[in-house]
Amino acid sequence: MRVLNMENVDRLLRGGDGARVEADIAPRFKVGDAVQARNFQTLGHTRLPRYARSRRGVIAIAHGVFVFPDTNARNGDRKPQHLYSVAFTMSELWGDGASALDSVHIDLFDDYLEPA
Repeated sequence: MRVLNMENVDRLLRGGDGARVEADIAPRFKVGDAVQARNFQTLGHTRLPRYARSRRGVIAIAHGVFVFPDTNARNGDRKPQHLYSVAFTMSELWGDGASALDSVHIDLFDDYLEPA
């Protein structure tokens, strides 16, 4: 585990130890694909917000391959996978009373998504 100290703050902030991974991993989804966020319970770290679980969205941006933070935080397993920006309508997340004109984009990993 790397320690954050005064000697390496500047390098890390300037992109030193980024989470992007150069790996030849085929993406499961492409821009425009309809997806659904998985619904799972975990005691550990996850970046899948509860309010988005089981909700349907559309892949807006494919960011590339990154370290999967859930396993990396738990046991150091980098488990590289694709990261996507998923657009959810406000009504999908908050119900029929929400604005029909707005959406929320959430960056989600392959392990959080399934085809809709």
